[in-house]
Amino acid sequence: MSPRSSLRSSPTPVGAFVPVSPPPAARPRGGPLPGTPPVPPRGAGPRLRVGLYGGSFTPAHEGHRHVAGLALGRLRLDQVWWLVSPGNPLKPTAGMAPLDRRVAEAGRVARHPRFRVGDLEGPLGTRYTVDTVRRLKRRFPRCRFVWLIGADNLRQMPRWRDWVGLARTLPIAVFDRPTYAFKALAGKAAKRLARFRRPDRAAAGLAGRRAPAWVFLHTPRHPASASAIRARRHGR
Repeated sequence: MSPRSSLRSSPTPVGAFVPVSPPPAARPRGGPLPGTPPVPPRGAGPRLRVGLYGGSFTPAHEGHRHVAGLALGRLRLDQVWWLVSPGNPLKPTAGMAPLDRRVAEAGRVARHPRFRVGDLEGPLGTRYTVDTVRRLKRRFPRCRFVWLIGADNLRQMPRWRDWVGLARTLPIAVFDRPTYAFKALAGKAAKRLARFRRPDRAAAGLAGRRAPAWVFLHTPRHPASASAIRARRHGR
C-alpha cells in the first residue's frame, strides 16, 4: 500500500510505505523518518517481524492505534503495516469515505515511527485478505508476518473468502474487544482452529511460528468505536 493525499505527493510503488510520526516536518514530504527501518524492497532486507493490520478504517481512531501498539509489544514486532482497504466485501459502501481520505486519516492517527500506513490492495490487484497476504508473502519472503484482528473479526471469519486457507498462510493474533470475547471464542472459527491455539505467553514468538497458529490476547480494551464515531459525525 502507498499512502495518498497529505501523506505523499505522488504514487508510491508497492513496498514503499511512508512512516508516520509527528511532527511531519521532521522528514521530507513522502520520505522516511530518520532512524526508522524502511520496508525492504522485494526479496531483500532484514528478517522483519511485521504485523498486518487490515481494515476499511471508517474512520481510523485511537482504538486502532491502541491495538497496533499492543501488537508491537506483545508480539515483539519490528513494524505494523496498516492496510487500508478500498472496501470490505462484507460491508455496505454507502457512506464510506473515499480511500484517499481514509488513508490520510489513518496516517494522522497512527503517529508512530514503526507504523506504516498504505493502500496495497489496489497496486497488488487483490480484494480479499487471503489473496493480499499470499502476495505480500511472495513479495517480501524475508518478512515474518502476523495477521492482527479484533475479537469481532474472529467471530465473523467464517464469512471471509477461504478463511481456513488464510489461517494456514500466516499466524493470527486476536485482540480482545468489549462484549466480543465470549462469542468469538465460542464461534465457528475458534472451534475449528482450537488445536492450533497457543497460550498468551507464546505471543512473543508467534511471528516465528509455522501456520496455522493463533493467540487470543486478553489485553486492556479501548472504548473507541468506528460506528459510534460515524454516528456522532452524522448527528445520530
